[in-house]
Amino acid sequence: MAKLLSEIIGEPCLFLEDLFSKMADIELNVDQYELDHICYRVQSLSEYKLKKEELAPLGELLIESMVNGRLISTFKLYEPIVYKNRKIYLIELPSPKSQHSYTSGLEHVEFVTKLPLEKIVEKYPQYSFEVFGIHKKINADITLKLGEYCIRFHNSSLEDVIKLEKKMGNKKY
Repeated sequence: MAKLLSEIIGEPCLFLEDLFSKMADIELNVDQYELDHICYRVQSLSEYKLKKEELAPLGELLIESMVNGRLISTFKLYEPIVYKNRKIYLIELPSPKSQHSYTSGLEHVEFVTKLPLEKIVEKYPQYSFEVFGIHKKINADITLKLGEYCIRFHNSSLEDVIKLEKKMGNKKY
């Protein structure tokens, strides 16, 4: 029998409540942005393989691709995570990078915006966005760390990026 999502990754709504509370504390309003996906980090390759296996009955594996020297799987859930007025279908599951230590658990969310990413940085000069990914050709991003969590902004949904990767044929899946 398949496990419940909350048994595999913890309770996503508690994670989202905590993260949205942190955003409210700094008055960062993300109401106008689509919450595209959540990310679950693992400590080891064996845990990555286990979580990938446990998630398989709950959704379609859209892709497993090599990104920055490690595998990342993306699942599209058959039943979305529902948080307030949002439905989140995608879960990103990265294997750990060598030389990095991660705590297992839900770690970040990613939002899609139509605004140029530079405009978000300009709109919120009081925040220390990491902008090293702002000029990537595919899936450019900016990141804001909030304690043990972080949020990212992109101009394309992860599902659209995956479709592009598959069309380009240069990723392992």
